[in-house]
Amino acid sequence: MYTKNLWLMRHAKAEDSAETDFERSLTQKGIETAITMSGLLKGLNLAPEVFLSSPANRAKETALNVKTAAEIAAEIIFDTRIYEASAEVLLKVISEIDDSCETLFLVGHNPGFEVLIRDLTSQIETFPTAAIAQIELDIESWEQVDVECGQLKYVFKPKEVIGFRR
Repeated sequence: MYTKNLWLMRHAKAEDSAETDFERSLTQKGIETAITMSGLLKGLNLAPEVFLSSPANRAKETALNVKTAAEIAAEIIFDTRIYEASAEVLLKVISEIDDSCETLFLVGHNPGFEVLIRDLTSQIETFPTAAIAQIELDIESWEQVDVECGQLKYVFKPKEVIGFRR
């Protein structure tokens, strides 16, 4: 059995309005939640070789907070295809990852992430802002990523994590 690890994180809570949707920034609560969720990742010793993010402000701010708070060494690569991406586009992005990478961390948006989780694992999960999912993929090469090739290992939702930490 071959295994690649895919971690997904939806951007944290963003302001309701801005000049454009792309420019929406995180709220103060969103920043705090991203940092809290990063503590969970740090505790799990997450060390992805590749860290991809949507370049939309709210995703970029989430990714930067996660990188710092979880002490992730990988540089963040901002990929415009992730913004407003369908599950099909996300699969394409994932399929292009170099095979030397065992663990990929991806920050992006719904509904693409919820559909991607369903497509990869055949499980339906709600994926609120700042939620994190780990999916183990039964593939040797990222280019083999396809529907139903994964097993959902964990879904961490902020209300559960923050409630547990109090």
